[in-house]
Amino acid sequence: MNSNSWSFFDKVYCISIAGRSDRRQEARQQFAAVGLQRLVEFVIVNKHPISPAEGCYQSHITCLKKAAAAGARHILIFEDDIIFKGFSEAKIKEATEFLRANPHWEMMFLGCIVSRSAGTADKSVRRIKYRCLSHAYAVNQPFAAELAARPWQGIPYDTFLARMNKEFYALYPACAFQSNAATDNRFFIDKLRRALGGLAFIQRANEIFHRHKGVIIISHLGILAILFYAFL
Repeated sequence: MNSNSWSFFDKVYCISIAGRSDRRQEARQQFAAVGLQRLVEFVIVNKHPISPAEGCYQSHITCLKKAAAAGARHILIFEDDIIFKGFSEAKIKEATEFLRANPHWEMMFLGCIVSRSAGTADKSVRRIKYRCLSHAYAVNQPFAAELAARPWQGIPYDTFLARMNKEFYALYPACAFQSNAATDNRFFIDKLRRALGGLAFIQRANEIFHRHKGVIIISHLGILAILFYAFL
């Protein structure tokens, strides 16, 4: 796999908790499959003694500050439970060309859950209203600096991003998902959504629904109308 498709990014980080060498090994295999193995730097963090959410938040802020210190303009951040599915080097190139042509972009997710999405001039990129998941995303330097300046606010990192109420971008179709491996996050909701067909399934279903929402709604209304008249 040619790593040139990732050359747009000046720094690539992967967050990993100290003591989870198993997760790092699995992540290395994933990165090797998409040409990132020589570019990614693991950022080893200690597990927060009280709040997993605060620990996660601070881990992402650490990456953003490291990128600033390195003078990085375009940053790519992963979490170590990353898995790639349906990866396309051509799609990454198209998406990064879109970002080059739109220098005021702030974040682009390689996979997430959204509240809505809309097309852009590039079929490989959707404009989204972000909802959650922060396992794979790109961020530009000005917005990274803005995020890094925000102290912990008592809410998870993805909730913090969602409440900023910005229109971010997402790669379409997504290529980055969270695995269903054992998690260090004790939150019930995290364990529940992993059980409901797995995070990858939920993420893909969310993507398909918002990409084809109009057709899906019209189809369901049509079915209801047929059933209604059938029983008159």
